[in-house]
Amino acid sequence: MGKRQDVGDGSAAATGGGVDARLALARDPATTHVTLIDLAADPSAVVRKAVATRTDAPAQALRPLTRDHDRHVREAVARNPSTSVGNLLRLVKDADRWVRWAVAGNPACDESVRRVMAEAPDKELRGLLAETRELEPELAARLVGDVSPEVRERLATHTHDPDVITALMADRTARVRKGLARNPRTTTAQRSALAQDPVVDVRVALVLAVELDEVDLRRLLDDRSVQVRVAMARSGVVPAHIRQALARDPDEMVADVARAGT
Repeated sequence: MGKRQDVGDGSAAATGGGVDARLALARDPATTHVTLIDLAADPSAVVRKAVATRTDAPAQALRPLTRDHDRHVREAVARNPSTSVGNLLRLVKDADRWVRWAVAGNPACDESVRRVMAEAPDKELRGLLAETRELEPELAARLVGDVSPEVRERLATHTHDPDVITALMADRTARVRKGLARNPRTTTAQRSALAQDPVVDVRVALVLAVELDEVDLRRLLDDRSVQVRVAMARSGVVPAHIRQALARDPDEMVADVARAGT
């Protein structure tokens, strides 16, 4: 009993014993905040990471771990939903990309953190921002003009904002329009326009991802690209009667794929 009292009260027990014992202490829900603060300075990165993952860890324990020399520890803090916005703002500028990317998925990430992400030189970080469901219109509008086609493509695929979709429909980069073709929130008119896109990959992505009006499907039955017609024959969203029509396609490969799926 006396030993347990020492563990709860101070740093002596936290810094003593083997790594396994200290790790168990760091994971124990009954461990006090005072001891967790001590364990945040433990010589073992495994122990410090265990503290970093705890959603009940006090700010005094998490704050120094945002500067930990071990990347895995900092990444654990970046993922911890109890990490303060101030610490997330520090971590989103971390020198290690994995730490920065972890911040993007943290539910505690707010608009102030997303603003930093939008201006980051890290293309992947901006891409993760582009995939955010509840992205502020101002930030989404900024990403519409992002220098990276990959970022714009990811925005096109995930955005729920009709104004953003409309703006990206005019994007000259095919991969961005391909992203829109996979977005189920496009309008009927937008899908019809994408069905007539000059780039094969856009039309292929469209027929594989979303339901189209009959007039567009009938037009695509005669698409000049075998690749598009094969995609239609394989698509799970294309109606059975269209696949039956493709079974009579003059191209043997298209017909075979369509017959196999009917």
